[in-house]
Amino acid sequence: MEGTSQLVWVILFGALGLGFFTYGRKQKAVVPLITGISLFIIPYFISNLYVLVFAGATLVALPYFVKI
Repeated sequence: MEGTSQLVWVILFGALGLGFFTYGRKQKAVVPLITGISLFIIPYFISNLYVLVFAGATLVALPYFVKI
């Protein structure tokens, strides 16, 4: 971890991922379920803070635009 800012972003995206995962599982909606799982996983693979924020923000906005 580069610092506290990256840790805060990881915790934020993890909390949002938990919300998306829970919603997708209860509503049987595929897009929020996959988005939640992705938000859990991406911090393990992305070490650059700016790329992490961009990827996380994109994933958070994805269920709003993609309706399946």
